[in-house]
Amino acid sequence: MKMSRAVANGLKGTIFLLIAGCAGNGEGLDANGRPIAEGTVSIALSADFQSIQDNVFTPICSVCHVGGGAPMGLRLDAADSYNLLVGVASTEVPSILRVKPGDPDNSYIIQKLEGHAAVGARMPFGGPYLTADTVSFIRQWISNGAPPAATAAAQSAEKFGVVNVVPDSSEPVSQSPPQITVAFNQELDLSQIDPQSARIERLDPQSGAVLEMLPARVAVPSANHKALLIWPTHALSPGHYQALMRTAQPAGFANMSGQTAAFGAANSNGEFVMSTFDVEVLP
Repeated sequence: MKMSRAVANGLKGTIFLLIAGCAGNGEGLDANGRPIAEGTVSIALSADFQSIQDNVFTPICSVCHVGGGAPMGLRLDAADSYNLLVGVASTEVPSILRVKPGDPDNSYIIQKLEGHAAVGARMPFGGPYLTADTVSFIRQWISNGAPPAATAAAQSAEKFGVVNVVPDSSEPVSQSPPQITVAFNQELDLSQIDPQSARIERLDPQSGAVLEMLPARVAVPSANHKALLIWPTHALSPGHYQALMRTAQPAGFANMSGQTAAFGAANSNGEFVMSTFDVEVLP
């Protein structure tokens, strides 16, 4: 694949810093060896997801975008970021995907990082902002199709199953989650999934009795068939909830090879509990 000018320049900058490190520590210089402009931050990167996670999302973005209080439900820690970004609609502007593979200009994350999104502030919130050179690596990764990290391929060799659920019972969320995300280690057989097969129940936290049944819809991002998204049809008020889903097979979910993975035993309606979580008003 032909290397873009931005990536080539970034690699030249990295070599420059290695050379500069022999004579000094390079402090105050960006990836091209130029003084860093006030209010911006530059990072040595490569145009792959693991590098972006390790150098941008984890140390910078997940300071705020982590756990139950993550803004817009977007968690950018290593366990959650890919499945909440690629092919997933933005909460602020649902007509735009957070990451649209092959199309960085129409990816909401780029619009937020560059400061021209239609809604909200430039990210990282309040700065320092990423330099254009750093953003160019994220752009290049998206242009390349936004592939997952190499570790995801290793997971695919494991027995078919669930690797992560967001949100879950481990911690409350501070606002109604835009979606419940169930991440699998292998691609799902989409023919087994009915978009109308999910619902959300608000439960009495003491007795577990159902207080309210709420409709929901199901989606699998076109660019990431390992992520199952359950979308509430409206915002959830503070309370205790569970998300349920009915599958085409009594055994549970199927991958493309016909292997199945279940969430325990199905209830009397043939539904599996996908997630149990609390929506709380956190301080």
